[in-house]
Amino acid sequence: MPFADRTDHLQAEGAYAVLAKAQSLEAAGRKIIHLEIGQPDFDTFDDIRLAGVRAIASGKTRYTPAEGMTALRRAIAADASARRGVDISPEQVVVSPGGKPNLFFPTLALVNPGDEVIYPNPGFPTYEAMIRVAGGIPVPVPLVEENGFSFDLDVFDRRIGEKTRMIIINSPGNPTGGIIPPADLAHIASAAEKYDAWVLSDEIYSRIVYDGVQDAPSIYTLPGMARRTIVMDGFSKTYAMTGWRLGYGIMPEELARRVGLLVTHALGSTAEFTQYAGLQALTGDQGQVHDVVAQYEKRRNTIVDGLNSLPGISCRKPQGAFYVFPNITALGKSSAEIAERFLEEAGVALLPGTSFGEMGEGYLRLSYATSRESIEAAIAKMAEILG
Repeated sequence: MPFADRTDHLQAEGAYAVLAKAQSLEAAGRKIIHLEIGQPDFDTFDDIRLAGVRAIASGKTRYTPAEGMTALRRAIAADASARRGVDISPEQVVVSPGGKPNLFFPTLALVNPGDEVIYPNPGFPTYEAMIRVAGGIPVPVPLVEENGFSFDLDVFDRRIGEKTRMIIINSPGNPTGGIIPPADLAHIASAAEKYDAWVLSDEIYSRIVYDGVQDAPSIYTLPGMARRTIVMDGFSKTYAMTGWRLGYGIMPEELARRVGLLVTHALGSTAEFTQYAGLQALTGDQGQVHDVVAQYEKRRNTIVDGLNSLPGISCRKPQGAFYVFPNITALGKSSAEIAERFLEEAGVALLPGTSFGEMGEGYLRLSYATSRESIEAAIAKMAEILG
Protein backbone atom coordinates (compact mmCIF):
# COMPACT_ATOMS: atom_id res chain seq x y z
CA MET A 1 0.00 0.00 0.00
CA PRO A 2 1.60 3.32 -1.05
CA PHE A 3 1.66 6.20 1.41
CA ALA A 4 2.40 9.88 0.97
CA ASP A 5 6.07 10.73 1.35
CA ARG A 6 5.36 13.28 4.09
CA THR A 7 4.75 10.48 6.62
CA ASP A 8 7.90 8.51 5.84
CA HIS A 9 10.08 10.17 8.48
CA LEU A 10 7.52 10.36 11.28
CA GLN A 11 8.36 8.46 14.44
CA ALA A 12 6.73 8.11 17.84
CA GLU A 13 8.05 10.22 20.70
CA GLY A 14 10.60 8.24 22.70
CA ALA A 15 8.93 9.11 26.01
CA TYR A 16 5.81 7.18 25.09
CA ALA A 17 7.80 4.11 24.02
CA VAL A 18 9.65 4.06 27.35
CA LEU A 19 6.38 4.65 29.22
CA ALA A 20 4.79 1.68 27.45
CA LYS A 21 7.70 -0.60 28.39
CA ALA A 22 7.69 0.68 31.97
CA GLN A 23 3.98 -0.01 32.26
CA SER A 24 4.44 -3.54 30.93
CA LEU A 25 7.04 -4.14 33.65
CA GLU A 26 4.58 -2.78 36.21
CA ALA A 27 1.90 -5.13 34.90
CA ALA A 28 4.34 -7.99 35.55
CA GLY A 29 4.69 -6.90 39.17
CA ARG A 30 7.76 -4.63 39.02
CA LYS A 31 7.87 -1.34 40.91
CA ILE A 32 8.89 1.46 38.50
CA ILE A 33 9.87 5.03 39.31
CA HIS A 34 8.69 7.23 36.44
CA LEU A 35 11.06 10.02 35.42
CA GLU A 36 10.41 9.75 31.68
CA ILE A 37 7.23 11.78 31.09
CA GLY A 38 7.23 15.58 31.12
CA GLN A 39 3.91 15.98 32.86
CA PRO A 40 3.26 17.87 36.12
CA ASP A 41 2.30 15.55 38.95
CA PHE A 42 0.16 18.28 40.51
CA ASP A 43 -3.60 18.29 39.96
CA THR A 44 -5.06 21.14 37.94
CA PHE A 45 -5.76 23.95 40.41
CA ASP A 46 -9.20 23.74 42.03
CA ASP A 47 -10.52 27.05 40.70
CA ILE A 48 -9.61 26.04 37.14
CA ARG A 49 -11.28 22.65 37.44
CA LEU A 50 -14.42 24.22 38.91
CA ALA A 51 -14.53 26.74 36.07
CA GLY A 52 -14.46 23.90 33.57
CA VAL A 53 -17.19 22.01 35.42
CA ARG A 54 -19.36 25.12 35.64
CA ALA A 55 -18.89 25.72 31.94
CA ILE A 56 -20.06 22.21 31.09
CA ALA A 57 -23.00 22.47 33.51
CA SER A 58 -24.11 25.75 31.93
CA GLY A 59 -23.99 24.37 28.39
CA LYS A 60 -20.64 25.79 27.24
CA THR A 61 -20.10 22.80 25.00
CA ARG A 62 -20.51 24.26 21.52
CA TYR A 63 -18.33 25.51 18.71
CA THR A 64 -16.37 28.72 19.17
CA PRO A 65 -14.60 30.80 16.53
CA ALA A 66 -11.66 28.86 15.10
CA GLU A 67 -9.16 31.34 16.57
CA GLY A 68 -10.70 30.97 20.05
CA MET A 69 -13.24 32.79 22.21
CA THR A 70 -12.88 36.55 22.16
CA ALA A 71 -12.74 36.73 25.97
CA LEU A 72 -9.89 34.23 26.14
CA ARG A 73 -7.93 35.86 23.33
CA ARG A 74 -8.25 39.19 25.13
CA ALA A 75 -7.03 37.64 28.37
CA ILE A 76 -4.08 35.99 26.62
CA ALA A 77 -3.14 39.25 24.90
CA ALA A 78 -3.35 41.16 28.19
CA ASP A 79 -1.30 38.56 30.06
CA ALA A 80 1.36 38.31 27.35
CA SER A 81 1.58 42.10 27.04
CA ALA A 82 2.11 42.50 30.77
CA ARG A 83 4.62 39.67 31.09
CA ARG A 84 6.67 40.57 28.03
CA GLY A 85 6.36 44.34 28.23
CA VAL A 86 5.02 44.77 24.68
CA ASP A 87 1.64 45.58 23.13
CA ILE A 88 -0.14 42.47 21.84
CA SER A 89 -3.66 42.59 20.44
CA PRO A 90 -6.28 39.81 20.62
CA GLU A 91 -6.18 39.65 16.80
CA GLN A 92 -2.63 38.32 17.08
CA VAL A 93 -3.71 35.34 19.19
CA VAL A 94 -4.76 31.91 17.92
CA VAL A 95 -6.08 29.43 20.50
CA SER A 96 -5.59 25.73 19.80
CA PRO A 97 -6.24 22.32 21.38
CA GLY A 98 -2.79 21.92 22.91
CA GLY A 99 0.33 23.77 21.91
CA LYS A 100 1.38 21.60 18.97
CA PRO A 101 -1.06 23.08 16.41
CA ASN A 102 0.65 26.42 16.98
CA LEU A 103 3.93 24.76 16.10
CA PHE A 104 2.64 22.86 13.07
CA PHE A 105 0.26 25.37 11.51
CA PRO A 106 2.60 28.40 11.40
CA THR A 107 5.21 26.08 9.88
CA LEU A 108 2.73 24.94 7.24
CA ALA A 109 1.72 28.56 6.59
CA LEU A 110 5.31 29.77 6.09
CA VAL A 111 7.57 26.94 4.90
CA ASN A 112 7.58 25.85 1.27
CA PRO A 113 9.20 22.64 -0.05
CA GLY A 114 12.95 23.13 -0.14
CA ASP A 115 13.04 25.92 2.46
CA GLU A 116 15.58 25.38 5.23
CA VAL A 117 14.55 25.48 8.88
CA ILE A 118 17.08 25.69 11.73
CA TYR A 119 16.14 23.85 14.91
CA PRO A 120 17.86 22.77 18.15
CA ASN A 121 19.36 19.31 18.44
CA PRO A 122 18.85 17.78 20.96
CA GLY A 123 15.34 19.19 20.92
CA PHE A 124 11.64 18.40 21.03
CA PRO A 125 11.08 15.70 18.34
CA THR A 126 8.02 17.48 16.91
CA TYR A 127 10.27 20.20 15.46
CA GLU A 128 11.93 17.95 12.91
CA ALA A 129 8.64 16.15 12.21
CA MET A 130 6.75 19.34 11.33
CA ILE A 131 9.60 20.65 9.17
CA ARG A 132 9.55 17.47 7.11
CA VAL A 133 5.74 17.38 6.84
CA ALA A 134 5.86 20.93 5.45
CA GLY A 135 8.44 19.82 2.88
CA GLY A 136 11.20 21.85 4.47
CA ILE A 137 14.80 20.84 4.99
CA PRO A 138 15.72 20.34 8.66
CA VAL A 139 19.00 22.04 9.61
CA PRO A 140 20.04 21.00 13.13
CA VAL A 141 22.21 23.21 15.32
CA PRO A 142 23.78 21.61 18.41
CA LEU A 143 23.25 22.90 21.91
CA VAL A 144 26.37 23.56 23.98
CA GLU A 145 26.42 22.26 27.54
CA GLU A 146 29.07 24.77 28.59
CA ASN A 147 26.80 27.62 27.46
CA GLY A 148 23.81 26.43 29.46
CA PHE A 149 22.60 24.40 26.45
CA SER A 150 22.16 27.41 24.21
CA PHE A 151 22.95 27.20 20.47
CA ASP A 152 26.49 26.64 19.27
CA LEU A 153 26.54 30.06 17.62
CA ASP A 154 29.57 29.23 15.44
CA VAL A 155 27.65 26.35 13.88
CA PHE A 156 24.51 28.51 13.72
CA ASP A 157 26.38 31.18 11.76
CA ARG A 158 27.69 28.59 9.31
CA ARG A 159 24.30 26.97 8.73
CA ILE A 160 22.04 29.99 8.37
CA GLY A 161 21.80 31.49 4.89
CA GLU A 162 19.63 32.74 2.06
CA LYS A 163 17.61 29.49 2.03
CA THR A 164 16.73 29.78 5.73
CA ARG A 165 13.02 30.40 6.11
CA MET A 166 12.60 29.82 9.83
CA ILE A 167 14.61 29.46 13.04
CA ILE A 168 13.09 27.42 15.87
CA ILE A 169 14.17 28.14 19.43
CA ASN A 170 12.98 26.71 22.75
CA SER A 171 13.73 28.51 26.00
CA PRO A 172 13.52 27.18 28.67
CA GLY A 173 14.25 24.08 26.72
CA ASN A 174 13.18 20.47 26.53
CA PRO A 175 15.18 18.24 27.12
CA THR A 176 17.88 20.37 28.76
CA GLY A 177 16.11 22.93 30.95
CA GLY A 178 18.47 25.54 29.52
CA ILE A 179 17.58 29.20 28.98
CA ILE A 180 19.01 31.08 26.00
CA PRO A 181 21.01 34.07 27.32
CA PRO A 182 19.94 37.56 26.17
CA ALA A 183 23.17 38.02 24.18
CA ASP A 184 22.48 34.82 22.25
CA LEU A 185 18.89 35.89 21.60
CA ALA A 186 20.19 39.16 20.19
CA HIS A 187 22.63 37.25 17.95
CA ILE A 188 19.82 35.03 16.64
CA ALA A 189 17.55 38.04 16.12
CA SER A 190 20.24 39.88 14.15
CA ALA A 191 20.71 36.85 11.90
CA ALA A 192 16.95 36.54 11.38
CA GLU A 193 16.81 40.18 10.29
CA LYS A 194 19.80 39.76 7.99
CA TYR A 195 18.34 36.75 6.17
CA ASP A 196 14.67 37.79 6.45
CA ALA A 197 13.85 34.61 8.39
CA TRP A 198 10.97 33.91 10.76
CA VAL A 199 11.54 32.81 14.35
CA LEU A 200 9.29 30.25 16.00
CA SER A 201 9.85 30.59 19.74
CA ASP A 202 8.54 27.71 21.86
CA GLU A 203 7.96 29.31 25.27
CA ILE A 204 5.72 26.69 26.86
CA TYR A 205 7.98 26.60 29.96
CA SER A 206 8.51 30.37 30.18
CA ARG A 207 7.02 30.69 33.69
CA ILE A 208 8.80 27.64 35.14
CA VAL A 209 12.09 29.35 35.96
CA TYR A 210 14.24 29.45 39.06
CA ASP A 211 16.73 31.38 41.18
CA GLY A 212 14.57 34.48 41.49
CA VAL A 213 13.81 34.85 37.77
CA GLN A 214 10.15 35.65 36.99
CA ASP A 215 10.01 34.88 33.25
CA ALA A 216 12.50 33.63 30.72
CA PRO A 217 13.57 36.36 28.26
CA SER A 218 11.69 36.28 24.95
CA ILE A 219 13.13 37.08 21.52
CA TYR A 220 9.70 38.55 20.68
CA THR A 221 10.52 41.63 22.78
CA LEU A 222 13.68 42.58 20.87
CA PRO A 223 13.47 45.53 18.44
CA GLY A 224 11.84 44.58 15.15
CA MET A 225 11.19 40.95 16.12
CA ALA A 226 7.44 41.15 16.76
CA ARG A 227 6.83 41.28 12.99
CA ARG A 228 8.77 38.07 12.31
CA THR A 229 8.24 35.99 15.46
CA ILE A 230 5.67 33.38 16.44
CA VAL A 231 5.44 32.65 20.17
CA MET A 232 3.96 29.29 21.12
CA ASP A 233 2.74 29.04 24.71
CA GLY A 234 -0.01 27.29 26.60
CA PHE A 235 -1.56 26.09 29.82
CA SER A 236 -0.36 22.47 30.07
CA LYS A 237 2.87 22.93 32.02
CA THR A 238 2.25 26.10 34.03
CA TYR A 239 -1.23 25.16 35.24
CA ALA A 240 -0.94 21.34 35.18
CA MET A 241 -3.55 21.19 32.41
CA THR A 242 -1.95 18.64 30.07
CA GLY A 243 -5.18 16.70 29.50
CA TRP A 244 -7.29 19.80 28.94
CA ARG A 245 -5.50 20.40 25.62
CA LEU A 246 -5.21 24.17 25.52
CA GLY A 247 -2.47 26.24 23.93
CA TYR A 248 -2.04 29.37 21.88
CA GLY A 249 0.16 31.21 19.46
CA ILE A 250 1.03 34.92 19.23
CA MET A 251 2.01 36.19 15.78
CA PRO A 252 1.45 39.01 13.28
CA GLU A 253 -2.22 39.46 12.43
CA GLU A 254 -2.01 38.34 8.78
CA LEU A 255 -0.26 35.14 9.78
CA ALA A 256 -2.80 34.64 12.58
CA ARG A 257 -5.58 34.85 9.99
CA ARG A 258 -3.96 32.13 7.88
CA VAL A 259 -3.24 29.93 10.88
CA GLY A 260 -6.88 30.41 11.90
CA LEU A 261 -7.92 29.04 8.50
CA LEU A 262 -5.75 25.97 9.06
CA VAL A 263 -7.41 25.51 12.46
CA THR A 264 -10.81 25.85 10.76
CA HIS A 265 -10.16 23.10 8.24
CA ALA A 266 -8.08 20.76 10.42
CA LEU A 267 -9.67 21.06 13.86
CA GLY A 268 -12.74 23.30 13.72
CA SER A 269 -12.20 24.88 17.13
CA THR A 270 -10.96 24.24 20.66
CA ALA A 271 -13.44 22.85 23.21
CA GLU A 272 -15.49 25.70 24.66
CA PHE A 273 -15.48 24.54 28.29
CA THR A 274 -11.70 24.07 28.12
CA GLN A 275 -11.35 27.69 27.05
CA TYR A 276 -13.41 28.82 30.05
CA ALA A 277 -11.01 26.87 32.28
CA GLY A 278 -8.10 28.63 30.58
CA LEU A 279 -9.76 31.99 31.14
CA GLN A 280 -9.94 31.22 34.86
CA ALA A 281 -6.30 30.09 34.84
CA LEU A 282 -5.11 33.45 33.51
CA THR A 283 -7.38 35.65 35.62
CA GLY A 284 -7.32 33.63 38.85
CA ASP A 285 -4.84 33.41 41.71
CA GLN A 286 -1.32 33.31 40.24
CA GLY A 287 0.17 32.61 43.66
CA GLN A 288 -0.57 28.95 43.00
CA VAL A 289 1.85 29.03 40.08
CA HIS A 290 4.58 30.52 42.26
CA ASP A 291 4.01 27.83 44.89
CA VAL A 292 4.32 25.03 42.33
CA VAL A 293 7.47 26.53 40.80
CA ALA A 294 9.00 26.78 44.27
CA GLN A 295 8.40 23.05 44.73
CA TYR A 296 9.95 22.30 41.34
CA GLU A 297 13.02 24.30 42.36
CA LYS A 298 13.48 22.16 45.46
CA ARG A 299 13.12 19.04 43.35
CA ARG A 300 15.64 20.39 40.87
CA ASN A 301 18.17 20.87 43.63
CA THR A 302 17.54 17.37 44.96
CA ILE A 303 17.96 15.62 41.62
CA VAL A 304 21.00 17.66 40.54
CA ASP A 305 22.79 16.99 43.83
CA GLY A 306 21.86 13.32 43.64
CA LEU A 307 23.04 12.84 40.07
CA ASN A 308 26.32 14.61 40.76
CA SER A 309 26.95 12.19 43.62
CA LEU A 310 26.87 9.22 41.21
CA PRO A 311 30.11 7.93 39.66
CA GLY A 312 30.51 8.77 35.96
CA ILE A 313 27.63 11.28 35.86
CA SER A 314 27.82 15.06 35.85
CA CYS A 315 24.76 17.30 35.78
CA ARG A 316 24.47 21.04 35.24
CA LYS A 317 21.80 22.86 37.23
CA PRO A 318 19.08 23.88 34.75
CA GLN A 319 17.51 27.32 34.94
CA GLY A 320 14.02 26.36 33.85
CA ALA A 321 11.44 23.70 32.85
CA PHE A 322 11.43 20.48 34.91
CA TYR A 323 14.12 18.41 33.23
CA VAL A 324 17.77 17.62 33.86
CA PHE A 325 20.11 16.48 31.10
CA PRO A 326 23.09 14.81 32.80
CA ASN A 327 26.28 13.99 30.92
CA ILE A 328 27.10 10.25 31.06
CA THR A 329 29.97 10.05 28.57
CA ALA A 330 32.33 8.92 31.33
CA LEU A 331 30.32 5.70 31.70
CA GLY A 332 31.57 4.54 28.30
CA LYS A 333 28.21 3.22 27.09
CA SER A 334 25.59 4.62 24.74
CA SER A 335 22.68 6.61 26.14
CA ALA A 336 20.26 3.91 25.02
CA GLU A 337 22.25 1.18 26.80
CA ILE A 338 22.42 3.13 30.04
CA ALA A 339 18.73 4.06 29.94
CA GLU A 340 17.77 0.44 29.25
CA ARG A 341 19.87 -0.80 32.15
CA PHE A 342 18.40 1.69 34.60
CA LEU A 343 14.90 0.60 33.59
CA GLU A 344 15.49 -3.15 33.54
CA GLU A 345 17.76 -3.46 36.57
CA ALA A 346 16.94 -0.44 38.74
CA GLY A 347 13.29 0.10 37.85
CA VAL A 348 13.95 3.75 36.94
CA ALA A 349 12.28 4.93 33.74
CA LEU A 350 14.16 7.76 32.01
CA LEU A 351 15.06 8.70 28.45
CA PRO A 352 18.25 8.43 26.42
CA GLY A 353 19.40 11.75 25.06
CA THR A 354 19.06 10.35 21.54
CA SER A 355 15.28 10.44 21.96
CA PHE A 356 15.77 14.14 21.17
CA GLY A 357 18.14 13.79 18.22
CA GLU A 358 21.50 12.25 17.46
CA MET A 359 23.29 15.14 19.16
CA GLY A 360 21.80 13.99 22.46
CA GLU A 361 24.18 11.04 22.58
CA GLY A 362 26.11 10.97 25.83
CA TYR A 363 23.20 12.35 27.88
CA LEU A 364 20.05 11.21 29.65
CA ARG A 365 16.85 13.15 30.25
CA LEU A 366 15.08 12.87 33.57
CA SER A 367 11.88 14.69 34.48
CA TYR A 368 11.60 15.92 38.07
CA ALA A 369 7.89 16.63 37.77
CA THR A 370 7.42 14.07 40.52
CA SER A 371 7.85 13.90 44.30
CA ARG A 372 11.19 14.42 46.04
CA GLU A 373 10.69 11.00 47.64
CA SER A 374 10.53 9.39 44.20
CA ILE A 375 13.59 11.34 43.08
CA GLU A 376 15.60 10.23 46.12
CA ALA A 377 14.50 6.62 45.63
CA ALA A 378 15.53 6.76 41.97
CA ILE A 379 18.97 8.12 42.82
CA ALA A 380 19.47 5.33 45.36
CA LYS A 381 18.49 2.70 42.79
CA MET A 382 20.80 4.20 40.17
CA ALA A 383 23.64 4.25 42.71
CA GLU A 384 23.22 0.52 43.29
CA ILE A 385 23.64 -0.16 39.56
CA LEU A 386 26.60 2.15 39.09
CA GLY A 387 28.22 0.92 42.26
